[in-house]
Amino acid sequence: MVIPQYIVAGPSEMLAITGSGINEIKLKKKHFLWPLQKCSRLDISPVNYSFEVQAMSAEKLPFVLPAVFTIGPQLDENNESLIKYAQLVSNHDKNSNHVKELVKGIIEGETRVLAASMTMEQIFKGTKEFKKEVFEKVQLELNQFGLYIYNANVKQLVDVPGHEYFSYLGQKTQMEAANQAKIDVAEARMKGEIGSKQRDGETKQNAAKIDAETMIISTRRQGEGKKEEVKVKTEVKIFENQREAEVVEASAELAKKKAGWSQTARLAEVEAEKAVAIREAELQMEVQKKKALAQTAKLKAELLSQANVEYDVKVQEANSELYKRQKEAEAALFESQKKAEAQKAIADAEFYSRQQAANSELYAKQKEAEGVAAIGKAQAVYLGSILKELNHNYSALRDYLMINNGIYQDIANINAQAVNGMQPKISIWSGADGGEGGSGLKDVAGMYRMLPPLLQTVQEQTGMQPPAWLGTITTDESK
Repeated sequence: MVIPQYIVAGPSEMLAITGSGINEIKLKKKHFLWPLQKCSRLDISPVNYSFEVQAMSAEKLPFVLPAVFTIGPQLDENNESLIKYAQLVSNHDKNSNHVKELVKGIIEGETRVLAASMTMEQIFKGTKEFKKEVFEKVQLELNQFGLYIYNANVKQLVDVPGHEYFSYLGQKTQMEAANQAKIDVAEARMKGEIGSKQRDGETKQNAAKIDAETMIISTRRQGEGKKEEVKVKTEVKIFENQREAEVVEASAELAKKKAGWSQTARLAEVEAEKAVAIREAELQMEVQKKKALAQTAKLKAELLSQANVEYDVKVQEANSELYKRQKEAEAALFESQKKAEAQKAIADAEFYSRQQAANSELYAKQKEAEGVAAIGKAQAVYLGSILKELNHNYSALRDYLMINNGIYQDIANINAQAVNGMQPKISIWSGADGGEGGSGLKDVAGMYRMLPPLLQTVQEQTGMQPPAWLGTITTDESK
């Protein structure tokens, strides 16, 4: 009877079993080893590899990159990477030259390719990014061997003998720092001397400024007292004007309500007239209100202007004691500006008054148009109701409107006035009766007998005389 051997791996080991009943390799921490099977222990602890990689930058400047990589077998859920490691690397000691040369070749190749695409300045300033790029590219190559980089430490770059780039760069930095220190010391000394002189000048200027401001403030306080007194009077006047405006508005509102009640009582007969009266009352109210506001604003502007003038005069008197010639010129300029402001205020008041008048006229025209539109709308509704009662008989509606509006009576009066004063004469003509035995001569004679009355009638009606060759008509007097 064959008894299997029970094998257990250590904490940092894995068992790689091959042989009978196993396809390729089976990895376990413990296993019963049967005959015709072989078991190998895999050390999965990482190992540190130190290198000094020689590379060259894009400017063809050589340098040495000291680096330390911590590399070991990669552990995953399916143990695929560990199987690759067992197949390709586990036969050699991790500290052997074979494994070390393998890792070093991968690291040197990727580092040199990456360094050749970067300048020395980029490599030196972007050490973190450079390390990241090297780490990622080396890891891609190590994946095919089942190895994983647990840590990578890139040290400071070192010059290659005969190419002292970093030494010269350090000397340059030291010289720049020394020169900058000398410049800073000179600037500090200059600022100290300038600051001392500036402090003395500012002290004298501040003393003179404080004396002038003290005199100005004393004069300004007196002016502010008078200004507050004028302001109180102005506000009292404004309040009185507002009260008057409210009384006018209340009176207008009462008149509006009375007009509304009267309009409700007689809405069918005088709707258009009362609407116009109400709008006129509202317009008059607005006009009075705007006039009151304009008077209030004007009074306020006058009082404030007077107070400002008194205050400015006091200020100019105080300043003239300190800067007499300069302040005299400023006083003249200030006075001209105030005159211009006063003229502008007057012009603004006139413009506001004209604008309000134009607005009032426009409002009246709008309300008049609204009244006409309301009358037309009411007439349209009235005609529509009548047409509906007449079963949409437009001829009957026309006759009704002509009768209701007295059109037929007007036509009769116009016709009567047209024929008034006319004195028509009616002539009765009788022809000769020729009888059955009458001849043609009698007919001709009868026609000639009808001509005199016909010509006489034409003369009386139109005033036209027959031609001389036809004959002459004589009146009764000539007879």
